[in-house]
Amino acid sequence: MKIGNKIPEILGTDQNGLEIKASDFAGKKLVLYTYPKANTSGCTAEACSLEAHKDELAAEGYMIVGVSKDKTENQAKFAEKYSLSFPLIADTDTALLQQLGAWGEKKMYGKTTVGIIRTTFLVDEEGIVRAIFTGKDIKTKTHAEQLLQYIAADK
Repeated sequence: MKIGNKIPEILGTDQNGLEIKASDFAGKKLVLYTYPKANTSGCTAEACSLEAHKDELAAEGYMIVGVSKDKTENQAKFAEKYSLSFPLIADTDTALLQQLGAWGEKKMYGKTTVGIIRTTFLVDEEGIVRAIFTGKDIKTKTHAEQLLQYIAADK
């Protein structure tokens, strides 16, 4: 996935068993973010940052959708435990993650592994990717603030 590409129409099934589509967000902007694993420290910090600033993001026209390889049940427990109010897609077969380019080789603790590459896509009202944040560029504890600063500077 690159800036200027359209996100896939079918995004997947969320923690409530609902099918989530790009067209569900027609006319709205989207923070589409991928994270390695629910209930881990970095992923929890990132999700809580986004939840804490969801109203500010909404004021800029953005909805939030998270994606990981976790099962639907794990996504539901994660959302409930941290009072996350946005869809968390359970991409257990990694189809969406692969389409987004958020699945592949990464280095972790000096070892090369294959898995989810932490990535955030800012998507416009027509489903077009306008910005991409990835890897070490993402500060999980303050990710929402990073996005809001980018959005303010991009106006």
